[in-house]
Amino acid sequence: MKILSKTLKVALAGNPNVGKTSLLNHLVGTTLKVGNWPGVTVEKREGKATYNDYTLILVDLPGIYTLEPISEDELIAYKFLTYDEPDVIVNVIETPNMERDLLLTVELLEFGIPMVVALNMMDEAQKLGIEIDTGRLEELLGVKVVKTNGRTGAGVKDILSAIVEIYEKSMKPKQVRYSEDLESLIDSLKDGTSESKHHLIKKLLSNREYTQKIERLYGKPAYDVLKENRFAFAHGLYNEVVKRKHITSTDLTSLLDKFLLHPYIGTFTFLLVMFFLFKISFDFSKPFMDWLDGFLNNFLSPLVKMWLEESGISDWVVKFVSEALIGGVGFVLTFTPLIATIYLILSFLEFTGYLPRIAFLMDRFMHRLGLHGKSVIPLLLGFGCNVPAIVATRTMESRRDKLLVIAMIPFMSCPARLVVFSFFAVTFFKNPAIVIFLLYLMGVAVALFTAILLRKTVFAGGLYHFVMELPPYRLPTLRLLLRIVWVYLRDFLYRAGTLIFAVSVVIWLSMNIPPGVTKAEDSLAGKIGRLITPLFEPIGINDWRISTSLIPAFLAREIVLSSMATIYTAQDKSSKEFLPDQEAKKQLFALGSAVKEAFSSLIDPLPKTFEVSEEYTPLRSAISKSLNGASALSFMIFILIYTSCLGTVAVMWREAGKKFALSFLAYSFVLAWLTAFLIYKIGSLI
Repeated sequence: MKILSKTLKVALAGNPNVGKTSLLNHLVGTTLKVGNWPGVTVEKREGKATYNDYTLILVDLPGIYTLEPISEDELIAYKFLTYDEPDVIVNVIETPNMERDLLLTVELLEFGIPMVVALNMMDEAQKLGIEIDTGRLEELLGVKVVKTNGRTGAGVKDILSAIVEIYEKSMKPKQVRYSEDLESLIDSLKDGTSESKHHLIKKLLSNREYTQKIERLYGKPAYDVLKENRFAFAHGLYNEVVKRKHITSTDLTSLLDKFLLHPYIGTFTFLLVMFFLFKISFDFSKPFMDWLDGFLNNFLSPLVKMWLEESGISDWVVKFVSEALIGGVGFVLTFTPLIATIYLILSFLEFTGYLPRIAFLMDRFMHRLGLHGKSVIPLLLGFGCNVPAIVATRTMESRRDKLLVIAMIPFMSCPARLVVFSFFAVTFFKNPAIVIFLLYLMGVAVALFTAILLRKTVFAGGLYHFVMELPPYRLPTLRLLLRIVWVYLRDFLYRAGTLIFAVSVVIWLSMNIPPGVTKAEDSLAGKIGRLITPLFEPIGINDWRISTSLIPAFLAREIVLSSMATIYTAQDKSSKEFLPDQEAKKQLFALGSAVKEAFSSLIDPLPKTFEVSEEYTPLRSAISKSLNGASALSFMIFILIYTSCLGTVAVMWREAGKKFALSFLAYSFVLAWLTAFLIYKIGSLI
C-alpha cells in the first residue's frame, strides 16, 4: 500500500463566473464536499486529489473581484490567505476577460505564496482571436501557467503537476513593482523582516504619517494611489502577454441578450422559463416521489416487519423499526427526486449563463423590496416546495439577502398546504377557489411584511450593492451537471436528513408511547394534544383531536388530514396479507409506470393539478361538527403562516443556523396565532 508523504493546502481564487467550480469538479471528482464556512452561511467547496506522493486539499474561495475585506466573500478569502496560509494558490482567470481578472492576480501576487495561473476557457479566447504568450507570463511573474477548459476538462490535470512542481522547487512569485516613490515608502517599512508585500502595504495604509506623505506626493488619498498602481501593473502585464487577431464573427451572447434582457421580451421569456422549471421539476419528480413512498411503506416496511416477527422480536420493536426507522428514512428519501431535478435545472441555467441574467432582469423590481434580482428565483420555487427553495438561496452572495429570502420562503404556499386548503375550503365555503386564492395572496403579504420587519430591525442598514456579472452563454456537459447534483444531494441527505430522521423518530414515539397504546387519545401525543388545546381555543380550535393532529403534521403539512382521519375514527387499520413476491412485482411495475409518467409529463404542455383525495371524504361530516366557517378559516391561516414542516425547518437549520431556524419557528408560530385570532374574531362577528 502506497503511503502519501505530504499534504498540501491549495486555494482556488478568482473572479465570479470564471469556472472555478468546473475545474474543482474535474480535479477532485467525488471527493467534493459542500458546506458553509465556519460561522457564516457563505458556501464552501473543497475536495481532495492525489498526485505522486502528495495529497492535495483544494479549497474553492468565494468568487471575488478584490481582496479588500468589505463584503463577506472578500473577508473569507482574505482571512483564508492571511491566516490559513495555503501552500499554493491556483489563480483561475477567464481568458476572454483576462485584463479584468489580472487586477485580482496582482493582489494575490503581493502575498508571495507560490502560484499557478490557470487560463480557463481557452477555447472561447481562441474564437475571439486572443493569443496568450504563456512563456512570457511565467517569466514576468515567476509562476506556472496552465491552459484549461473547465467545460471539457482539457488541461485540468496539468494543474496538479504544476502545483507539486512549484512547491518542490519553492518557486515564489516575483515581487510586484509599483511606482518608485511608492516602492521607496514600502521598502522603508521592512525593518529587516521577511514580511510579504501585502503585509507591508497594510502597515503603510494604517500609518498616518506615510499616508500623508503619499497624499502630498500624488495629491490624492493613499488608497487611490495604490489602486491606480495595481491597475497600471495589470494593464501593462496584459499588453505584454496578450495579442489579439481581428476576427469578424457573430457574437452569440450579444445576439441572445438583445432578446433575453429586453424589458418585455426578456420578462416574458423569464416567465416561460420559470413555468417550465416548475412543470419539469414537480411533474417529473412527483411519480418517482410517489413510487419511493410506496416502495418503502408498502414493500420494504412490511418485508422488514415480517422478517422481524418471524425472528420473535417484540411487537413494539417491530413497529418501531418498520414505521419509525424505515418511515423516517423514507420521508427523507421522498425529497431526493425533487431536490435532484431542481438542482439539475438550476445548475444548467447557472452554467449556461442564463441564471445571472434572470437576476439582472428582475433586479430593478426587487430593489423596491430591498433585495436583489437573484432573490426572485428561490421565492418562486417556494410555491413548489419550500425545501429546495431554501437550498437555492446558496446562489446569493450576501448573507443579509440570503437570510431575508430564507425568512420569506416558508410563507410561499406549497402544494402540501394546497391539499389542506382544498379540503377545508370545499367543506366550509361556497366559493373555495376564492378562499384558496386569498390565502395564497396572504402568504405573499406576510412574506413581504417579514422582510420589511427584518430590514427595519435585525438587518437594518442600506442595501448591499454588488457587481452583477453576465458571463457568455455556454453549454455545460452532462457529466459536470450530474456531479454537481450528486454533491448537493449527498450533502442534503447527510445534513438535513439526519435531523429530519431524528425528529421523525421522536414524533413516532410520541404517537406510540406507552407501548401497546391503541387509541390516539391515550398516547403521549394525545395527552400533549389535550394539554395544548387551551392554547388554540382563542383561535376557534377547541377540539383536542384537531390540535393533536398538528403534532404528527410537523413531519409534513398534508399529514394533518390523515392524522385527523385516524384520530377521529379511533379505529385500528386492518392489516392485509403481505405477499413479498407479488408486492415486489407490483413495485417493479409501479417503477415502470413512474418512469413512463415522469417522461410523458415532459411533453404534456399543462402542469399536473393537485386534487383532494377521496379517502378524506368521510372525514368531512366529522370535521364539520367540530369547526365552523370562522374556525376553519382560522385553522387554514394558522397552517399557512406557521412553519409546520420538518423538512423546511431542517433545511433552514442547515442553511441559516440553529438560532435562526428556532427563532423563525417561534416567530411564525406567534404570528400565525395572532393572525388566526384576529381573523377568527372578525369572522365570528360576521
